[in-house]
Amino acid sequence: FLFIFFYFQWVCLWLILLLYCESQQSSADFRFYIENHTRNPDDLSRKQVRIYQLYSRTTGKHVQILGKKINANGDDGGKYALLIVETETFGSHVRIKGKESEHYICMNDKGKIVGRPDGRKQECVFIEEFLENNYTALVSAKYKGWYLGFNRKGRPKKGSRTTQRQQEVHFMKRQPKGKVDPLQEFRFTTVTKRTRRARRLKSNAKRN
Repeated sequence: FLFIFFYFQWVCLWLILLLYCESQQSSADFRFYIENHTRNPDDLSRKQVRIYQLYSRTTGKHVQILGKKINANGDDGGKYALLIVETETFGSHVRIKGKESEHYICMNDKGKIVGRPDGRKQECVFIEEFLENNYTALVSAKYKGWYLGFNRKGRPKKGSRTTQRQQEVHFMKRQPKGKVDPLQEFRFTTVTKRTRRARRLKSNAKRN
């Protein structure tokens, strides 16, 4: 009987010790989780992701990311012209990725525009500059004064040969084909004498 009693007591102590160790491990894991997410918050909590097209002023076409190669000869609504633009919540720093190719627009130290699958480097970050003519320019965040630009044939232009005043670096944001910009839904219609007369004639025709 004494043997059974001591055996039962030993088992209880072993179970208590096991539960204590597990609770300590869970607590440590929880602290690690909190510290890790505090130091490195989720990127999505700091970014805004938008999808649109970049219309080139020089070619009359859209910027398209084919992979490593990038040009400004994309058609409106073309699958390679759809761009995923990751914008920091504070500021105008953006990373531009092709929706289809999943490559980012980057600029190397020679000013060459290339597509890369990893856009975390500073070479793949551009700063939006809003111009007076309603166009947007994209200047490299790493290489000051070097802009994203394309010549009349749609070929990338070296960043070292660009300035903000050149039409080659001017772009306009456009919604994908078939989608309406929410701001365009609130257009005002100018009512003229001709419009009023047409409405009266239409109303009289319905009565008759």
